Amino acid sequence: MTPLQLTAGPAEFFTGLYVSFWLPGLVLTAALAIKLPSILKLWRDPLLRAVGGLLLFACAVFVFAAPATISWTNRVTGVPNIAAPWVYSLITALGASWLLLVVHWRNGRTERRAQTRRATRWVVSVYAAVVVALWVLFALADVPVEQVRDLDTYYANTPFMREEIVLYLIAHTVACTITARLVWNWIRTDGLDAWLRWGLRFLGVGYATNLLFSAAKFTAIVARWTGHDLDWLNANIAPSAACIAATLVAIGFIVPHAGQYLQERWQVRRRHRSLKPLARLLRGVAGRREPLALRATPEIRLIRRETYIRDALLQLSRHLDEDLRGRSYGAALAVGAERDRAQALAAAVTIQDAVEAGPRATDGDGTTAPDTTYLLQEIQAVSEVLRSPDEITAVRARAAVPAESMSTHE
Repeated sequence: MTPLQLTAGPAEFFTGLYVSFWLPGLVLTAALAIKLPSILKLWRDPLLRAVGGLLLFACAVFVFAAPATISWTNRVTGVPNIAAPWVYSLITALGASWLLLVVHWRNGRTERRAQTRRATRWVVSVYAAVVVALWVLFALADVPVEQVRDLDTYYANTPFMREEIVLYLIAHTVACTITARLVWNWIRTDGLDAWLRWGLRFLGVGYATNLLFSAAKFTAIVARWTGHDLDWLNANIAPSAACIAATLVAIGFIVPHAGQYLQERWQVRRRHRSLKPLARLLRGVAGRREPLALRATPEIRLIRRETYIRDALLQLSRHLDEDLRGRSYGAALAVGAERDRAQALAAAVTIQDAVEAGPRATDGDGTTAPDTTYLLQEIQAVSEVLRSPDEITAVRARAAVPAESMSTHE
């Protein structure tokens, strides 16, 4: 920071504080793209429709509120500042979509359907009336000088335009306050998914930041009414707060979906990697290497590895020593393993013994085939214990003691 900036007043200091309108627009578009398949697939779900409307209006606000778009709109229509009621209308519709979202969330159950319809009609009616009033007031106002960035303060004392500005800010503030409060109440609800809770936190912070937008606007306007100049609040702080708030709201919608998606992909890849020790151990039994599929999805690679392991276990099943498995289970319990881990250790010892011993001479003596249900269902647990060779060695050594003792006495 330069000495000049240190000695400058608030207006000069915040003049350069500006967040691009296109950043939240891009993030909101990404959120809409992520949600769109679900919205189209479940179009009859009013909650999803409310989410879709919210994201659509939010994208429209930041497209048409950008200074370049405001100038284009005024130029194309030939009406100075006609972009103002258009943007105000979009902001009002966005506020209505916030309220519709919480209405359908809170009253989404079947027994509250009538209450939801009444609340929906009330929100739509009130905010539609506000939009109509915005256009009527603009038609009555005299606003000949185009203002791209600071229209709200420039015309803060102009009849009818003054009322229009206050009206849209009140509608925005009311919607934002109610939505923020209900979202923070929702965060405290028990049983929420962790990713959903994080998404709600971003939404809550985003809606709270939106209140800074209204506060900056109102402060700058009241300053104009009282003969003071705080236009920098309107020109820099308010739009920057709106951009940050919209970005946080968009992230709030993205986090649950992206987080769940990434978590599922991570779990699939982790399961695939954890099966590698067992697949490597059974390579000699299968008589072939595990099929390599570089272009396959993680899910397909996991299914192929599981199939490869189970096919090998079925070939090995005739050579499994059930007596050794029973002794190994007791040995695993004796060395302090929990029941589930003891089962996995016993299975791993039995598989290792069968692989090392190879085909047995008694294969065709008519004995009952070992039960492979556990092995085929719990390949994950068996593969994971193969990563602890010292523990398996201890269990094998302890399981072999009774047999060696009997041989000595004989």
